[in-house]
Amino acid sequence: MKNLHTQYSARDIETRILEGLRAAGLDPSHRLSPEQLAALDHFHTGGLRASRELLELARIGPGDRVLDIGAGLGGSARLLAYAVGCQVDCVEMSVDYCRGAALLNRLTGLEANVTVQRGSALALPFTDACFDVVWMQNVGMNITDKSKLYAEIARVLKPGGRYAFQEMAAGATPLSYFPLPWATTPEDSILVSAEAMCELLSAQGLSPEIFEDTSEKHLRRSLANATPAAAGQLGLAVYVEDLARKAGNARRSLEDAQIRLLRGVFRSE
Repeated sequence: MKNLHTQYSARDIETRILEGLRAAGLDPSHRLSPEQLAALDHFHTGGLRASRELLELARIGPGDRVLDIGAGLGGSARLLAYAVGCQVDCVEMSVDYCRGAALLNRLTGLEANVTVQRGSALALPFTDACFDVVWMQNVGMNITDKSKLYAEIARVLKPGGRYAFQEMAAGATPLSYFPLPWATTPEDSILVSAEAMCELLSAQGLSPEIFEDTSEKHLRRSLANATPAAAGQLGLAVYVEDLARKAGNARRSLEDAQIRLLRGVFRSE
């Protein structure tokens, strides 16, 4: 999600994270849990709740090796490692996110379970058939070559492995509200329809076990929980500029069927 934040120096984002934690009443000198950090590091639609639901659908076990593509600050990866005990490799393009994720791994004591490296989703730095699960949340909308993306996912999955994802798809009408969490301008947003996404995945030998539109469910939840953030509350505003406007535009886009929120679990051959 390249447009979600302003690029800071690695030192600056670490400082922002630590200052945000202290402002929220958390002590970085004591071990923190992934749940305590969730408002900060689950910066995808639906936050921690969406990650927990996808975890249940993906049926990840303690013996699984998981790859989190576009991991950001590693919130989902730490949730998986903490809740299940599995090993998670993270690939993230942003240098500052990689540094921030490494910091949060240390603060949660999960650095042995979660590794982070800089890399591209279109050239994954792993050998063939080495992961039981590939995990991705709200990343593909900035990737133009989706055929290459899905080919790389299929390549690193073991036979019978699972691709678990949450993704934005194109709706019935063109996008008109900007900026969005993933796109400052229309040129930044690369969406395909749900039908096209399913076809592209199938072309790489990935078959759907679960494929569903969760747009209306998300809208009902967001309206029910639409309360202003309290002063000093931990959240994405620690490092995301113009957050309220971007989130509001995303909600309007969902309401007007300009985008759809999908999730699925596809199995490799």
